[in-house]
Amino acid sequence: MTHATEPPRPRPAAGRIIAVASGKGGVGKTWLAITLAHAMARSGLRVLLFDGDLGLANVDVQLGLMPDGDVGEVASGRLPLERVVLHHDGGFDILPGRSGSGSLAALDPALLERILAALRSATAQYHVVVLDLGAGLDRAQRRMASFADTLLVVATDEPTSLTDAYAVLKLYSGDVGPRGPGDARIVVNQAGTLAAGERTFATLQRACSTFLGRAPALAGVIRRDDRVRDAIRRQTLLLIRHPTTHAAVDVEAVAATLAA
Repeated sequence: MTHATEPPRPRPAAGRIIAVASGKGGVGKTWLAITLAHAMARSGLRVLLFDGDLGLANVDVQLGLMPDGDVGEVASGRLPLERVVLHHDGGFDILPGRSGSGSLAALDPALLERILAALRSATAQYHVVVLDLGAGLDRAQRRMASFADTLLVVATDEPTSLTDAYAVLKLYSGDVGPRGPGDARIVVNQAGTLAAGERTFATLQRACSTFLGRAPALAGVIRRDDRVRDAIRRQTLLLIRHPTTHAAVDVEAVAATLAA
């Protein structure tokens, strides 16, 4: 993995920003953001993955990267975004976060807006910018979620995950407010079967429809698969190490839905 030094490509039409969020940690959010970015890149899209888990970034850990710079340099103005971006062999670019530091979790609002403006500008060069947001509901995460064109909320069938996913959707509904309903979609991860995942989605969708007056769409169901853990442990992309496994097929289906 090296700093991006590829020859300039033809400029695509302005791209989309897709945020991946969860109220609860441990639901596979970062893994999904990484694998989704890879799946979209494999389909021919130019993709930037931003590790937006400010203060506790771990995209670099899952991919075995040792970045020289991170979003902290962009936030402070010390380096422009293009100097910090890395190119991964999987065909997508990465803007690293800052792992093990809490300094960005309480990022000054003006600096956060500078990062978001840089990401919006990046859509002139990328078809898709994928934001891996931190677990939780703090101010910075909420701002990034409402800033994105599409919000993917990752949930499992665990009651605490469903409760936290609902909380994310409730806050998002209020944050987008007068700008319209927004575009929030649900990804059910670690499902026993596709049918079981659809039932989990239906439970969450009913709660949103009843109490929020809005019914988010299903972006997709990803089945539970031990080979996901194997790929993470080996710091390898699932679509390279186990390209035909159920989880790989399911993520590629989510990517195709989002690209449609």
